[in-house]
Amino acid sequence: MDHMKTVTLFADWDPKPDFKLGSKDIEGKLSYLGSQVWRNPSMKIVDKAIPKPGPGQVIVKVKACGICGSDVHMAQAKPDGYIYYPGLTAFPCTLGHELSGEVVEAAADAINRRTNQPFEIGEPVCAEEMAWCGICRPCADGYPNHCERLQEIGFSIDGAFANYIALDAKYCWSLHELVDRYDEEKAFMLGSLVEPSSVAYNAVIERGGGIRPGDSVLILGSGPIGAAACAVLKAAGASNVIMSEPSKERAEMAKKLGANHVINPTEGNAGERVLDITKGGGVSLILEATGLPDRVWGDIENVIWNGRTLNTTVVIVARADAKIPVTGEVFQVRRAKIVGSQGHSGHGSFPRVISAMAAGMDMTPIITKKITLKQVPENIELLQTDRKECKITAVM
Repeated sequence: MDHMKTVTLFADWDPKPDFKLGSKDIEGKLSYLGSQVWRNPSMKIVDKAIPKPGPGQVIVKVKACGICGSDVHMAQAKPDGYIYYPGLTAFPCTLGHELSGEVVEAAADAINRRTNQPFEIGEPVCAEEMAWCGICRPCADGYPNHCERLQEIGFSIDGAFANYIALDAKYCWSLHELVDRYDEEKAFMLGSLVEPSSVAYNAVIERGGGIRPGDSVLILGSGPIGAAACAVLKAAGASNVIMSEPSKERAEMAKKLGANHVINPTEGNAGERVLDITKGGGVSLILEATGLPDRVWGDIENVIWNGRTLNTTVVIVARADAKIPVTGEVFQVRRAKIVGSQGHSGHGSFPRVISAMAAGMDMTPIITKKITLKQVPENIELLQTDRKECKITAVM
């Protein structure tokens, strides 16, 4: 067998009239502003050749791969036909980046960080989605999520909604800690959640500066990233993990991941509810994970302005190109700040998340549905309108 099935996204390159090609964009192929150039997305099951390892690469037989909100937004068109996803994209491209699997072939110079030796066949791994170069100034300065030559697995280079994927070994992390603790199926399910969990970890610990045990926190949006942040912040010692989420199913799932309180923002004033829960204290950290910052910003500023906690950090992790109505006075007087968070690479995030999972931080409640590879397109379309499921994962 030399071919495999893949879920590949196609779209038309049709830049908006006011779009200007950026220095890193490639005419007709790649843009860092996907929602400005790509129209009429469509997904197809496509046969592709099984890849062979290049220098420094491994071939991974995919065991599990989750559907991300980014997959949904790349495949979803606005009324004018342009995709929702605003970031780096190059089509056609095989989707899928939340992966776990087993090394089945490896180049002689593909080094496993677990052993500092060449990869052995059978090693269980997950992988970073950010394909950083390691050469440019941001990479050299320790900021691989902002690589100037960045490619992204499942966005601009072929991803893991496939039977096999070729990966540079430097993006792979061993899952041996999970295999040692859990049965194989659960270990690979958890492995597929390392990437989104590391996005949450990077947001609230690295970019948000973390918390002190006993702090109260507010998470807006119980999608996979928001839900994972519940578990991370609970493990970090938060006394009140408050989730704002309108979906009953997602709210219940957040409770399983560590949320002490759940607020339905469509029922009353969410900001006032946060102040009631904290007895007027407010929160130390707010995670914006809805992708609708313009809609929730009033509640954010209410909590900051009227809560007694100073120095609140607002972390924006959900991708959106909406303008945010920031009131500077609120942030000046209350010594608050806004930070953006992109990606998951560097800063020890991946190995720490894996170790936390091995120590009992069980993220698997996030997975609410398991499907086959061939069912991926219909389920990506389902998630465009139905938010009952949190994480739908393809099991190979």
